Amino acid sequence: MEVYSGGLVWVLIIICLFFFTFVLAKYLLRRRKFDHLPPGRRGWPLIGNSLSWYAAIASSHPSQFAQEQAKRYGKIFSCRLFGEWSVVSVDPTFNRFIMQNEGKLFQSSYPKSFRDLVGKNGVITVQGEQQRRFHAIAANMMRVEKPKFHFLEDIQMVMQQTLQKFHDNETILLQDVCRKVSINLMVNQLLGVSSESEINEMAQSFSDFVDGCISIPINFPGLPYHTAMKAREKIISKIYKTIEMLRQLQGASQVGNGVLGRLVNEENLADETVADFIINLLFAGSETTAKTMLFAVYFLTHCPTAMKQLLDEQEGLRRSKSVEDKMLSWQDYKAMSFTQCVIDETLRLAGIAIWLMREAKEDVVYEEYMIPKGCSVVAFTAGVHLDENVYKGALTFNPWRWMDPEKQEMRNWRSSPFYTPFGGGARFCPGAELARLQIALFLHYFVTAYRWTQLKKDRMSFFPSARLVQGFHIRLNRRHQSVKKVQ
Repeated sequence: MEVYSGGLVWVLIIICLFFFTFVLAKYLLRRRKFDHLPPGRRGWPLIGNSLSWYAAIASSHPSQFAQEQAKRYGKIFSCRLFGEWSVVSVDPTFNRFIMQNEGKLFQSSYPKSFRDLVGKNGVITVQGEQQRRFHAIAANMMRVEKPKFHFLEDIQMVMQQTLQKFHDNETILLQDVCRKVSINLMVNQLLGVSSESEINEMAQSFSDFVDGCISIPINFPGLPYHTAMKAREKIISKIYKTIEMLRQLQGASQVGNGVLGRLVNEENLADETVADFIINLLFAGSETTAKTMLFAVYFLTHCPTAMKQLLDEQEGLRRSKSVEDKMLSWQDYKAMSFTQCVIDETLRLAGIAIWLMREAKEDVVYEEYMIPKGCSVVAFTAGVHLDENVYKGALTFNPWRWMDPEKQEMRNWRSSPFYTPFGGGARFCPGAELARLQIALFLHYFVTAYRWTQLKKDRMSFFPSARLVQGFHIRLNRRHQSVKKVQ
């Protein structure tokens, strides 16, 4: 019995030694892989550099942390974010390499709160063949011909109906107006919703939804994540009700010609997948557009010269229209040369997609670095947009920089590594042209209808959360007392 017990002990010892050796070897191998990461610092235990990262993101200079690290360690560096080692890049060439190798060497990766809210079946979060299919569907819906012939009049009707309602000396919180306009546009185009009460309800739900996208994923009442998940339930419920209504009105085999109807009827997708797809389009198409509208007006307010030049351009277009037909044409939109410069500069300074999060699908060798499989990779595009070595006076609003003929190649947001407000590669934003059209038309109707005064010095944040923006309060006065109202 003693011999048997002693033999069992030795067997257990050998098993433990084997297990310890295996774990140690795996750790050393992984440690060896991480030894070849770009240089960087660990930061605080557990939280790493996350506090410094978020403090910069929530400020008026979102790339400050990344640029400070780049000065110390180089434009490709490593740090601890979200509890793990991450490679961060403010290098335009490496950023483009990351975007062009989407689905090959890298795949999208987002914090849990964001994944939970946008859904597992959305074009933002899906991978591989499903991502390519969903992206193709979205791109087909948003291709240039659609804004040119289908959306142009609808967008202008929404703009006029929303912006005509203000009175002289009325004080507004501009981001609320911009968000309502963009939500109105998207739910009208995607869901066919047009009543003011439903628009207001959706705008509030989406405000709560967005505030939780980058939050601590604790589902407890009162916390942003919990509020956002409740808002998601309301939005999804509205989408399901719309699907059911379309089927009842037109039959299960013919559910309408709108975006939602085509998704259900033509793409053979489950209702759950359709709901996630729509909520992705709502998020991508409304929040980014609303913030760009907001910051365009903000920058113009603080740059009177640019304001005057843009107003002159838009007033010229307004005067060219007949009294009976105030609607702008596609040719009018394409003639807004300085307005396009304002939009480009706003996107450079305050683009909402300031970083792209990816994960290495395999060990990736780039120059002298080796990024191990599973490592988080952040292409920090704002770090390029705000780099003094790329843009002279990078922190200054200067729309005239885009009028320089030598900047035209850099300005190409479809191919330039130096200007990527809409991402790139397989995940390039399919609604980029539609978003620019909406922003241009908003500026036209807003600046030609009103002059305004900023009421106080507001703290503006580029972070996509309404809770972090103290507000942009302005007092409006009509420019033209006989503004034609839309019934």
